[in-house]
Amino acid sequence: MKSADAQLKALLRGVERVYSEEELRRKLAEGRPLRVKLGADPTAPDLHLGHSVVLGKLRQFQDFGHKAILIIGDYTARIGDPTGQNATRPMLSPEQIERNARTYFEQAGKILNSSPEKLEIRRNSEWLAKMSFADVIRLASRMTVARMLERDTFEARHRTGEPIGVHEFLYPLMQGRDSVAIRADVELGGTDQTFNNLVGRELQRDDGQAPQVVMILPILEGLDGVEKMSKSKGNYIGVAEPAGEIFGKTMSISDELMWRWHELLLGTAETELAALRAGHPMEAKKALAEALVARFAGAEAARAARRDFEKKFSSRNLAEADLAELRLDLSRAWNGPDLAAASGVVSSRSEARRLAEQGGVELDGVRLADPKMPARPRAGSVLRVGKKRFFRIAAAS
Repeated sequence: MKSADAQLKALLRGVERVYSEEELRRKLAEGRPLRVKLGADPTAPDLHLGHSVVLGKLRQFQDFGHKAILIIGDYTARIGDPTGQNATRPMLSPEQIERNARTYFEQAGKILNSSPEKLEIRRNSEWLAKMSFADVIRLASRMTVARMLERDTFEARHRTGEPIGVHEFLYPLMQGRDSVAIRADVELGGTDQTFNNLVGRELQRDDGQAPQVVMILPILEGLDGVEKMSKSKGNYIGVAEPAGEIFGKTMSISDELMWRWHELLLGTAETELAALRAGHPMEAKKALAEALVARFAGAEAARAARRDFEKKFSSRNLAEADLAELRLDLSRAWNGPDLAAASGVVSSRSEARRLAEQGGVELDGVRLADPKMPARPRAGSVLRVGKKRFFRIAAAS
């Protein structure tokens, strides 16, 4: 196991906040495998790159010899985390939760070391389902309403008159109880989990345990470079998508976002980042895309995806003389049907939408089948509409 200082330096890379750095240093210096907690409610079946930020940090702890404790929130999922929500979530059925959990296990295994000595998988129904009503009252007594309303989501909903269910106040306490049950040394979470994670520290302290260190990681922006990556916004890359889709979608992001993805998703070292910045951004983006495909689909699939992309979009295969020019307003938002309609290849908006949904619209190799998925055409981008119509994008004058 590496020294505490060497581990600390690596583990803090890409972390937004830690409560506290000195506590983490002391725990690492004990020289024992730490119990590092990550909780996940299986409210949806598929994982995307946004989820992989915190999963990647958990894997880093595993690689340093620590034990990952992955908690499947089959009980907390019945409430649904109110984080970021402006309305009460609908409750999921046990059958929905179980289906989602199975998919989550499979996809998380693409990132984590799943050997028994490195990974412990627990369901919080193991302890939460056993609580009596008196236990719930005692747990609720640990938190005041005023303290709960400090949480920005609750405060905003209360201010605007949006209803807040009493059961939603229980969610942070249930998540904190998870930390007590497994005696967590460290808990990982995104910035939207800060309140919940800190509740775990308080409950552990009340229970006579050493409070867990809380490490907060940034939220990953989606393909549009603005909004949080989300399936509902269509700006995501799923970890189970085909290799070519992962590669092509990654190549569609802006250069600015590409550097952030290098750091958050790959943990690319500063020296390597400096070398990439000294070269051409396109090569750095290809390196990012290939590394992401390798992580989720294997090195051979990654090499094949890169070869296919370069063959399809090399200057030899799409020479400028062979392409019609399509002038667009590059400052506005676009999607697949919009681009198909702007090309003039289709005669109606409904035909444009149908063509896109059938996979007939691609921008720089990225299939725009979901109308919610944002597109970022740039001067020089290549648009395919239908099987054989290619256009080179130019800015409208």
